[in-house]
Amino acid sequence: MPEKKSNKKSTPQWFRLHEIIFEADTPAGKAFDIALFVLILLSVGVVMLDSIPYVNARFGGFFYIAEWFFTIVFTIEYVLRIITTKKATKYILSFYGIIDMLAILPTYLSLIFTGTQFLLVIRILRLLRVFRVLKLARFVKASAVLVIALKNSRHKIIVFLEVVLTLVTIVGSLMYLIEGPENGFTSIPRGIYWAIVTITTVGYGDIAPNTVLGQMLASMLMIVGYAIIAVPTGIMSVEMAKAGKSNTQVCHNCNSDDHADDAKFCKACGEKL
Repeated sequence: MPEKKSNKKSTPQWFRLHEIIFEADTPAGKAFDIALFVLILLSVGVVMLDSIPYVNARFGGFFYIAEWFFTIVFTIEYVLRIITTKKATKYILSFYGIIDMLAILPTYLSLIFTGTQFLLVIRILRLLRVFRVLKLARFVKASAVLVIALKNSRHKIIVFLEVVLTLVTIVGSLMYLIEGPENGFTSIPRGIYWAIVTITTVGYGDIAPNTVLGQMLASMLMIVGYAIIAVPTGIMSVEMAKAGKSNTQVCHNCNSDDHADDAKFCKACGEKL
């Protein structure tokens, strides 16, 4: 019988390359991730410094060369990720695949099209690649608790936001009547803007009440603002505490614990709980 053609990506060399690029369990993989981490931080630093006019005027040429160096390195890495994975399309369309592409695309577009220099700011998205390098995906379980808490508290938060929006609309309208255009409250939306800035304790200071009645209303709104800040925090804290509760069952076969609430089988050995 004719021998089946071996998949090039299944050869030891490609497997080794895949292990270095996608994993960090080996010395080579760790070294690759550390080098990539440093390059990402340096490239983001170049983007930030390049946006400062006087720094750009002095070191613009150096930044241009450095940017092309980072772009070429990241392009090689991107191509290697594509050719070493068995499901290239899945990687390309994945979140990190798109981020990897956006990390290199603006530099090439600036050569092909004129007036696309503003796209170079997209290079700052390279910072998102740090999440993969640091293997933050291992904290997905913790982030799942946050998502569950948000879902469970969404009705309470919506009601809370409705109350806040109603309050700022009423107070903003009252301030428009009390202060009027002569004191900067030229319309009800302008008054609502002031109420939002005040109740969130931001206080830009671009508009402020001048009458005694307006100042009294502003004082009450500021006090209410401090109380309002604690409400969503309390709602989320309670829901996160509920969502974060783990199953206290211990597997009688291997003594493994910390199972999920709805777990029916041991996560370590597969024994029925």
